[in-house]
Amino acid sequence: MRIEDSGLVVPLRPDVTTVGRGRGVDIRLDDPSVSRLHAEIVRRGPYVYVVDMGLSRNGTRVNGRPIARRVLEDGDVVSFGTARCRMGGIPREEVDPDVELRRAVAPELTRREVDVLTALCRPALSDEAFVAPATARDIAGELVVTEAAVKQHLLRLYQKFRIPEGANRRTRLANEVIAMGLVRPLPPVHVPQQGRPMDGRTTGVRGAEPRRPGTPGHGPGHVTGPGRPAHSAAGRRAS
Repeated sequence: MRIEDSGLVVPLRPDVTTVGRGRGVDIRLDDPSVSRLHAEIVRRGPYVYVVDMGLSRNGTRVNGRPIARRVLEDGDVVSFGTARCRMGGIPREEVDPDVELRRAVAPELTRREVDVLTALCRPALSDEAFVAPATARDIAGELVVTEAAVKQHLLRLYQKFRIPEGANRRTRLANEVIAMGLVRPLPPVHVPQQGRPMDGRTTGVRGAEPRRPGTPGHGPGHVTGPGRPAHSAAGRRAS
């Protein structure tokens, strides 16, 4: 794996290589957008895949696409937060890299379901640790809808994300959404509107369309688009 900022080439371990900003990881990236334990790169025979640990607010991307787990190909660019690394020396195999391993692809979501997920995960994405996700009442207040409507949306989201019945269902849904890289915080924004705070932190859902300012419960959207730059193979072994 070649770290683009420094040009350093780091060989992968035979089994699991940990990546992050912490001192105990195998590949340390000195970047504030990288979590202490951000991701793992796993080798299984000739195959290499990356696993986002779900602990980062900035997520992991492969060729610009947010992922949870993804098979890697030679020349792929993996972004941990804003730190970019290029994979080299991976043997070419007949495998579909778009297949997510052991995790379902994110289901199709309506605009209102996106809003509910954003409001649900907002407390968990704050700077405070061990914060529970928003309640149905909190979500209803933020979106200016009834609590009953929010509960109906949550029931559909539980089905779409295959969250089984039981305790802490909202927490499990929030954890799944964050682990899949669908929701992350956006930088503080300044809203020049009389009588309202001038700055604050909000969250965005990847792939959501930009919202119009002033809409109740809608923060500024953040759009990420897939991109796959062409890269040549580098190195004779996985690096």
